[in-house]
Amino acid sequence: MERRTFLRASALSLGLTGTATATAATPLRVQVLMFEGVEEQDFIAPVEVLGLAGKLSNGAIRTTLVSTDRPRTVTCTYGTKVDVPNGWSPGEADVLVVPGGGYANPGGPGVHPLIRDRSFLRGLAESDALKAGICTGTMILSAAGITQGRNATTHSAAKADLAAQGATVINARVVDDGDLITGGGITSGLEVALWLVERFAGAQVAQRAETVLEYERRGTVWRS
Repeated sequence: MERRTFLRASALSLGLTGTATATAATPLRVQVLMFEGVEEQDFIAPVEVLGLAGKLSNGAIRTTLVSTDRPRTVTCTYGTKVDVPNGWSPGEADVLVVPGGGYANPGGPGVHPLIRDRSFLRGLAESDALKAGICTGTMILSAAGITQGRNATTHSAAKADLAAQGATVINARVVDDGDLITGGGITSGLEVALWLVERFAGAQVAQRAETVLEYERRGTVWRS
């Protein structure tokens, strides 16, 4: 069973299985990374979209909040406190959503403590999960070397830094580079999450989620 789970996670992360591969029997396991100073909109949009899509698909998508190490309560950018029930478990995720926050304040909470955490970055780079960077969460992926030589995007204020660190910056709302998906801007978590739903649970589930949310996707999904 563990071997089959590993192979399935690897296929999903590489995009080898195409669209509509997630089912109630073999759900897409999504972990959303939480940390001190995380931007509220960055993580709550994917949680809302993916949670709704999970219900609409009879459990084909399962979403869990995780911290970098252990269960904890985190304080977000604007003071919202969130109880995070689990530590990050790389072997139990097909997708890891990495939100941003605090990029303009290198000495404060947000992405910079993770960017400086070499142990965490090594684990991130070694994980087989598909990584989905939201806004400046992409800069955490960049620090781990994951965007090096890859197509990616991030918040407009960080695009120059992303390019300087070796990524090919694409000016699109969502950039799908196979086992790396990135979104530009704080609200892009809506589009990234809806694209994950379409890619792995099918266009019908994504469209139904849009209808319930009364939200129409913005921009273009750039695919390699």
